[in-house]
Amino acid sequence: MAKKKEISEELKLLKEKVKDGKAILGTERVLKQLRLGNLDRIFLASNCPSEVKKDLTINAGLVGATLIDLELSNEELGVLCKKNFFITVLGIVKE
Repeated sequence: MAKKKEISEELKLLKEKVKDGKAILGTERVLKQLRLGNLDRIFLASNCPSEVKKDLTINAGLVGATLIDLELSNEELGVLCKKNFFITVLGIVKE
């Protein structure tokens, strides 16, 4: 029987927000919402391209959003969010 892995608090929050529909998926959509100041946290997959990471770091610094690097690849992040595609960047909407 497979052992259950411990899930960090960040990943629990991530799953909850995706389920509630309070998450933005995709680099371009996240950048757009980030520039508008609508995002609180941004999650990056471990294999996120360096150019994208640089853009997000600059914009997150300007609006005060938290940038979180995950240990999951984009494929694993897509599976975690129960999507049938890879997810490299994911943003959480401010409440």
